[in-house]
Amino acid sequence: MTRYIGAHTIENGGIQMAVLRAANAGMTAMQLFTAIPKFYGDKSTIKPERVARFKTALAKTKIKPANVVVHAAYVLSVATPDDEKWSRASAGLTKELERSSTLGVGAVCFHPGSALTSDRADSAERIAKAITVALQTHDSGTRLLVENTAGAGKTMGKTAQEIHDILSDVPKPLRGRTGYGLDTCHLFSSGYDLTASREAFTGILDEFEEVIGEPPSFFHLNDSAGELGANKDRHVLIGDGLIGKQPFEWLMQDRRSDNIPLILETPQQNYEIPDEDPSPDPYDVKMMKLLESWTRN
Repeated sequence: MTRYIGAHTIENGGIQMAVLRAANAGMTAMQLFTAIPKFYGDKSTIKPERVARFKTALAKTKIKPANVVVHAAYVLSVATPDDEKWSRASAGLTKELERSSTLGVGAVCFHPGSALTSDRADSAERIAKAITVALQTHDSGTRLLVENTAGAGKTMGKTAQEIHDILSDVPKPLRGRTGYGLDTCHLFSSGYDLTASREAFTGILDEFEEVIGEPPSFFHLNDSAGELGANKDRHVLIGDGLIGKQPFEWLMQDRRSDNIPLILETPQQNYEIPDEDPSPDPYDVKMMKLLESWTRN
């Protein structure tokens, strides 16, 4: 089995520096933002020189474009029943797919947002509509993937069934260009006990695969500061949280972690790294060594 492990590395100095920091940590996958994640980015077009710097840097590494994931802005709540907010969030998601397709990366992942006061089935349809609009607008090899959520309030994508409902509303001709990924912290925080036993852990992944009809297309590897079922999205280093190391070892040896991006979104030690410094973050190096030790077993 082949494991493509990476992280959402620090982008000080530009996304090309994030690439170099990932490569210098020994990564074969990575995640990045193409725009400021606290804004819609619905009018932000990526500049050609930025694309060129990214592609030049990536070509020097062992990171294949297919194993680069772009994380869409956090504010793109395409689950919302507010028509005006939905329109802008949908436009932001479409624009993100445009930027990411221009970079030539494998996938965009996004948080679907909250149903708020609306029916969850209606909300699933709105999310699917936003996915459909984006995919119809930009015909590229970059996939658009739903990320499971920690389950706070009425956020969508908490369960396998909800992700199934979202994706089943996408027209069949477009279905191969979308999918989903699983964040370990979100799973634990939304009530899936990853720690009970290896059998129980495997059973959780089985449930998602069987209900949705396919395995995940990426994993986010995050320990959780919050308790089981707390619905809190609080990432910590693997081994520093309430999930602990063992479930991550199980994951690294599960067939569903084969040949897809496995992305750390854990804390960094040096957020203020100078723009021109391509050094890997010490915490990333520590996490990489830990994860790679389990792939050799």
